[in-house]
This record gives sequence, C-alpha cells and structure tokens, in this order.
Amino acid sequence: MYEEYSRQALPSKRYRELLGSAICVFNSNSQFVIENILKINDSIYNWHELIDKTSGGLLQPVKETITVNSDMRIAKLFSSIITKRNRIIHSFQITENNEQVLCTKTKNNEQFTITERFLLEFIEENVKLSSLLHKLRGY
Repeated sequence: MYEEYSRQALPSKRYRELLGSAICVFNSNSQFVIENILKINDSIYNWHELIDKTSGGLLQPVKETITVNSDMRIAKLFSSIITKRNRIIHSFQITENNEQVLCTKTKNNEQFTITERFLLEFIEENVKLSSLLHKLRGY
C-alpha cells in the first residue's frame, strides 16, 4: 500500500493504526510509571532524570519504589511489555502474503511476524498495566 506522503510500500491502514496505538499506550504507561515512582519517593528521583532513562532503565527505580509499596506484578508486567515493545521497535519490514508487515527476532534468533494479534495483545497488556498503576496511584 502506498500513501501520498510516501512512495515506500506500507502496511495496511489497520496494521499501522494498531502499531501507532501500541506505541502510544506504551509511552503513556512509561510516563505513568514515572508519575508513580515520583509519587512514592520524589526525594531519590526527579522527573528530569527519569524522563531521560530508557524504559529498561526505569526497571530499577520501579523495584526500589513501586515494588516496595505493592508487589512484583507491576515490575514483571512492565518488564515483559518492554521486551515486546523492543521487538516492535527493532523490527524490519517484510512482504508476507502480498502484504507489508513487520518481522522481528528474539535474542535467541527466533524470527517471527508481528501480527495484528500480537499488537492487540500488546495493547491489552498495557491496559492491564495501566489498571495496576491506577490502583497503586489510588484512582
């Protein structure tokens, strides 16, 4: 598929919509993680320091604040989501069944297609993380 703004082949509109949504919900949750870290302990961390960290770099502050004040569910889910987000971001485009899609590989060299189902599951996992963060925050 082509668009007026690019001469490069692109995935379907639906696929790109899910891809964009996946990135947006992840980014929203990363910021919500930072908000929760600062609510729990703003004497150790500050927003400027945390916002500059990669998402993986937030795992230690999560353990030191969020996990200490709740349990391991948020840290484990956030870590899992980060791994999946990395697979999305570090993917490569292929043609599969005459459609443009993204493909990725794990660190164990297992290659797989990022399907719409994968993206929908990723979005749903982010919904779960958001709910846990809201509960921790007291909303």
